Amino acid sequence: MEFGIYTFVENTPDPSTGQKLQPSERLRNLMEEVELADEAGLDVFGIGEHHREEYISSSPTVILAAAAERTEQIRLSSTVTVLGSADPVRVYQQHSILDLLSEGRAEIMVGRGSFVESFPLFGFSLDSYDEVFSEKLDLLLTLRENEIVDWSGKHRSSIDHLGIYPRPYQDELPVWIAVGGTPNSAYRAGSLGLPMALGIIGGEPKQFKKLADLHEQGALEHDQAKQPLSINSHGFIADTSQEAVNTAFPSFKQQMDNIGLERGWSPITREQFQTSCQLEGANVVGSPRQVIDKILYQHEIFGHDRFLLQMSVGSVPHKKLLRSIELFATKVAPAVRNEINSQA
Repeated sequence: MEFGIYTFVENTPDPSTGQKLQPSERLRNLMEEVELADEAGLDVFGIGEHHREEYISSSPTVILAAAAERTEQIRLSSTVTVLGSADPVRVYQQHSILDLLSEGRAEIMVGRGSFVESFPLFGFSLDSYDEVFSEKLDLLLTLRENEIVDWSGKHRSSIDHLGIYPRPYQDELPVWIAVGGTPNSAYRAGSLGLPMALGIIGGEPKQFKKLADLHEQGALEHDQAKQPLSINSHGFIADTSQEAVNTAFPSFKQQMDNIGLERGWSPITREQFQTSCQLEGANVVGSPRQVIDKILYQHEIFGHDRFLLQMSVGSVPHKKLLRSIELFATKVAPAVRNEINSQA
């Protein structure tokens, strides 16, 4: 199993002081985080795209390019690129350059996006939201397969026998589809022969098994090979479970309550948070042993190939985040791998 972390480069006020870091300092901290993840042996580091005040991740490929120059082994992924409000040609070109800089460590993870600010920002309409995503995904995959492209669609101008450059370092750039809770999206990923990243950030993980099954069904019914599955979750690791909850909860509450104001959610309580951190809950927060047990519990459900944690849901202290990355890489990942291998 592959292990990694992803972030939207949150820069929210410290819950205890009310102060925010300067954006430049937050980005410097991020480079330390990705360097540590690489040195400690994690497999993947992802940057997701957002266009909101509380995030510094409007251009993931720029950040990942900086990370490419400071790392040696770790894969660099967009988690996610909001494809519906992007131009697939630029997405492909930018990730090709990232792939060249990193000598074959880039991948593209596309999704419809949990926020929609990018659509009016870049002059796109939310009409035919899913149809636009599907068409742009088709173009992205066409670009991946062909150096000289002929393509036409309904929502974007046609490409008439034009070359797409530069080509990536890898023979074929990996493309993942990120799915929240939409059955059609899971089936589509399988039908296209694409790996799927399943975001589980609420409820009980076992409720999402049907989406993993649809991913497999889509592949089977369209003569595609079974594709890798990633589980992407919120989480945090500390030396003790109490420290993990004490560190993660204030920033988690601040961030999720702010989003909840927009979406009509009730404020989260500490009791609710702690319940979500139990074995059958969505949040992967606790000591290394607790996190090991939780990943293995989920692996019994999904049999997944990759596990990614978003450790910075809101702004957690930088030194504690570095410790969380270290524990994930040196304690959790080896133990889970050993247990899975022993069962094979």
